[in-house]
Amino acid sequence: MITGTITSKGQITVPKKIREFLNVKSSDEIVFIPLEDGRVLMTSKKQPATALFGMLKHRKPAKPVSLEKMDAAIRKRREKRARK
Repeated sequence: MITGTITSKGQITVPKKIREFLNVKSSDEIVFIPLEDGRVLMTSKKQPATALFGMLKHRKPAKPVSLEKMDAAIRKRREKRARK
């Protein structure tokens, strides 16, 4: 496990091993993708979208979802957000 520390200004230094792994340098942009289980996916903005392919396979439904079910889920989520 590699860790970093958040400063009082809300900044974090990305450890060298992670910078090398992501192939990022000073002033490169990092993308943070919040996942529903409370974790955050961090990747380089310069990585192609195809680099993310397969990372969320564990969330794939057992069978395809109909458009009606998708619309209902979206509507439900919007209503939930509107109540906040």
